[in-house]
Amino acid sequence: MAQRPPIIQSLLDTDLYKFTMLQVILHQFPQAHGVYEFRCRNNDQTAYPLAEIQTELEQELDRLCRLQLSQSELDYLRSLRFIKSDFVDYLELFQLKRRFVKVATDKAGRLNIRVEGPMIQAMFFEIYILAIVNELYFRRLETPEVLAEGERRLQAKAARLKQLAALQSPAAPPFLISDFGTRRRYTLAWQEHVITTLYAAAPEIMRGTSNVYLAKKLGITPIGTMAHEFLQAFQALDVRLRDFQKAALESWVREYRGDLGIALTDVVGMDAFLRDFDLYFAKLFDGLRHDSGDPYTWGDKAYAHYKKLKIDSRTKMLTFSDGLDIEKSWALHQYFKNRFKTSFGIGTNFTNDLGHTTLNIVLKLVECNGQSVAKLSDSPGKTMTDNDTFLAYLRQVFQVPAPQS
Repeated sequence: MAQRPPIIQSLLDTDLYKFTMLQVILHQFPQAHGVYEFRCRNNDQTAYPLAEIQTELEQELDRLCRLQLSQSELDYLRSLRFIKSDFVDYLELFQLKRRFVKVATDKAGRLNIRVEGPMIQAMFFEIYILAIVNELYFRRLETPEVLAEGERRLQAKAARLKQLAALQSPAAPPFLISDFGTRRRYTLAWQEHVITTLYAAAPEIMRGTSNVYLAKKLGITPIGTMAHEFLQAFQALDVRLRDFQKAALESWVREYRGDLGIALTDVVGMDAFLRDFDLYFAKLFDGLRHDSGDPYTWGDKAYAHYKKLKIDSRTKMLTFSDGLDIEKSWALHQYFKNRFKTSFGIGTNFTNDLGHTTLNIVLKLVECNGQSVAKLSDSPGKTMTDNDTFLAYLRQVFQVPAPQS
């Protein structure tokens, strides 16, 4: 039997923010060391134990670590205004090292993945590993009926976007959606099919994708700025813990000088973020990204904050990216459109909506430079660390109460 092609066929097949974060780390903190750990948050809902895909996963990781960027891919990255020439020179030589990834299983059938090594290597594995796990898992569940149901749902989404496009007047604030679904996708082929279908249905609404490979292939805009790991790393990077958010934002501004101006707000919760997001940062950044907690409460807090700083919130962008579908996105747009520019990143509901229970999987930074780091999410289920003592200290420093049990 012929071997299937690799699941990851290009190093561009990842989210844009992996490149943008890697550039900052390479330029400013090349010695940083990271540890990432895999979690499946819904192990009890899987159709079969994830441990069963270990052998195939190891093979796919071997294949991933043989990839290098082609000349046309390097040229594409060089064409992006915010990607610097010396960074592309570095990427020309770049290859992932297999020794930094360890895969194991436990008696309960859980899959354990640990990535440990220089951040300039370790941080780049995340999206590839999550996409590989998803595709290997769903490969065993694929049937013609599953694909037919996925197509039915996709066509309904395309029809709905057409309806919403017809409701938009040129004078109204635009309703903008991007694909953020690489890490949770059914397959790469399905993700491409979803993007092309929805883009054809409503190009004025579908503004791009976080996937750099598909952005290049389809000629659409790559979307992304920073992820939680970027800010978390600063909890261990030679600054006072109390100052880590400000240090991370300052580092970002120093690297991009006005480009990629959407700041992520939920590493220690929105209230603690806004205490650090003073007039200086509020003027420097184009807007904020929501990824946990109630989005309406979050957006109202953002509005009150800009108002207090005497900044016209209509000049700022709110980007929402937490568990969205088209209807939730449209409702949020209607609520905020007269106070902010808005945009929406839809992940699983676009790239893995075929009727199955999806995997809720993450690969998160848990240590940097030998110190624990953590995220104090506004959604308690998204809080992640391997050190409860550090988590309690982080809560104390940022005045974040523990959730009520």
